[in-house]
Amino acid sequence: MPVSSSTPRTPFGRHRIASSTIDLEDHLALAVTGPADENLRVVEAAVDADILTRGQQLTIRGAAAEVARARRVLEEMVKLAQRGTPVTPEVTRSAINMVDRSAPSLGDALGEAIVSYRGKSVRAKTLGQQEYVDAIDEQTVVFGIGPAGTGKTYLAVAKAVQALQRREVTRIILTRPAVEAGEKLGFLPGTLTEKIDPYLRPLHDALRDMVDPETIPRLMETQVIEVAPLAFMRGRTLNDSFIILDEAQNTTPAQMKMFLTRLGFGSKMVITGDMSQVDLPGRQQSGLEVARRILRGVDGVHIAEFDSEDVVRHHLVGRIVDAYEAYEAEEELRRQDAGIGPNGMQKGTNQ
Repeated sequence: MPVSSSTPRTPFGRHRIASSTIDLEDHLALAVTGPADENLRVVEAAVDADILTRGQQLTIRGAAAEVARARRVLEEMVKLAQRGTPVTPEVTRSAINMVDRSAPSLGDALGEAIVSYRGKSVRAKTLGQQEYVDAIDEQTVVFGIGPAGTGKTYLAVAKAVQALQRREVTRIILTRPAVEAGEKLGFLPGTLTEKIDPYLRPLHDALRDMVDPETIPRLMETQVIEVAPLAFMRGRTLNDSFIILDEAQNTTPAQMKMFLTRLGFGSKMVITGDMSQVDLPGRQQSGLEVARRILRGVDGVHIAEFDSEDVVRHHLVGRIVDAYEAYEAEEELRRQDAGIGPNGMQKGTNQ
């Protein structure tokens, strides 16, 4: 990837205009630039420089500091493409964030594909995701806590499938609470399994992206893969299993304790949730929040916390997450100033 630079002065001698050229290998050009140069447009929107394409050559022109910044981003994108990571606009934004934060090289930090199915590979796309994946390899119990779109559940399912394929476990257990079970499920037609299926559908969908859908019924029939509501975990000891609890913010503290104590020999647990989406009725305390406080620092337990920079859905999702977090922080300050407690009542009043 030869790079050349020049820094001619403008006629007024006040600003230095830099120019850098990157020559791409034929098979990397489209992977880096994206369809209709969409990745380059993302870079241009983030830096004050122009990127011109001519064949396999990229030329960056602008202020020297911005050209250097754009070049570092493009070099990261080339490195990712060389190792087979699809370079999308979202990945491009992750590379920009990495460069702006002077973080370790994204291309060097990201590991290999976790699982591959029908030509599609599942892999970490941000440094936060890679730290999460590494923690699942190294620890017994891992919490993935953060906003929607950060890959918490999807990567956990990928690691479960990988562990099963490598025969590190003999079964996968996917579970989540059905918080409305007390009122709404009873009015739905069908068996209990059919009633709870809508709550478990996201786990089914993730599984179908990584395992041949035709084999899933057989694997479920033989209980190699089990997808069940959290209530079905009570009284069990789960050995040689990869167990995922999704939507854990909707567990009560008692349910969370019950789930964690199901851990058996040779098993791993991954617990995922988003504290901004608690649906528990009656202002109940979330079992995920309690567990985060109690288990932080416990040997064998890792708590991975994601933020908007780990969102790998549409880039607007990250902005939405940031906007809601800012609003909620302002609301919390307003409640404190007004003397309103966490239960919504004025402090000092009878409850």
